[in-house]
Amino acid sequence: MRSRECALCTESGDSVIQKLSRRAFISSVAALAVGSAIALPHGAQAQLPAAPRRIGVLLGGGFSAQTKEAQQFRQGLLDAGYAEGRDIVIEWRSASGDYDLVPELAADLMQRKVEVIVVTTTIATRAVKRATSTVPIVMALVADPVGSGLVASLAHPGGNVTGLSMMMGELTAKRLQLLKEAIPRLTRVAVLWSPDIPFHPKAVEDLKAAAPSLAIELSFVSARTPEEFGPAFSAVSRARAQALYVLDTPLFFAHRATLLELASKARLPAIYSYSRWADEGGLMSYGANSADLFRRSAGYVDKILKGAKPRDLPIEQPTTFELVVNLKTARALGITLPESILLHADEVIR
Repeated sequence: MRSRECALCTESGDSVIQKLSRRAFISSVAALAVGSAIALPHGAQAQLPAAPRRIGVLLGGGFSAQTKEAQQFRQGLLDAGYAEGRDIVIEWRSASGDYDLVPELAADLMQRKVEVIVVTTTIATRAVKRATSTVPIVMALVADPVGSGLVASLAHPGGNVTGLSMMMGELTAKRLQLLKEAIPRLTRVAVLWSPDIPFHPKAVEDLKAAAPSLAIELSFVSARTPEEFGPAFSAVSRARAQALYVLDTPLFFAHRATLLELASKARLPAIYSYSRWADEGGLMSYGANSADLFRRSAGYVDKILKGAKPRDLPIEQPTTFELVVNLKTARALGITLPESILLHADEVIR
């Protein structure tokens, strides 16, 4: 005959609990919880490891996750105490100069639930602003944030956008002065620009204002697509330009090899914004150090991840500028650069 105790063993768990007193059951559960907590490693019962924070980076120009600028951004995060994979995950997206891709890439980053988005170019910043009014946006390489209407002011940006300004407006006339200093006999300069770029119309006006004092006559040629590069250089030739001034755009930067080749074939000395142009064969470049701006943008990301609001973070300006001169190109063009230019250059490519 089966004993009462054995019969109890075959009953369901609910039946057993029902037979226990409420106080005995609660005491049993409490004891089990305490035992489990004691068994866990020190501190584990208080907090499980946090998931990595997710950062989006939308590169609107010819930059990629492998460039020196991107490596400086990674270094800036590392200096702030973030290890990739452990503390942060970076979602890289690059438009490679194709404006049509930018809205799609911005939407993709939003779907990835990033906590902050780092952007380059005015067009990319506008696309991300349209995609979100809440996710913080950090500008790494943007020409003129105030003039382009991205922020209210440098001191009080407002909204969800902050970061760094490249001071393109302030440097526009300076580049023309450097070109004249490099080639004192210069009287005719062609300017390559794009009507699609928000700050270009103002840059064109700034150049027109600066040219008379330098005894320079300007001609302006525009290009919106790579297919328009050839006709633009034909217009430069008809204008009998002695030199070329290239206003920066993501499209021009992404297709700089083509533009450098066209300038070389036309035997046109040219000045550009980024050092990469001079590194790859342009006569000279002058502008903010883009790698330094990328590194500094990581500091904004750090502050935002720690709780700061973009509207409360003033927009900073460049502290490091680079004049890069390519002596090999100068020799190929038959140009003897003045000693003053070589002495002031941060880098001379020989």
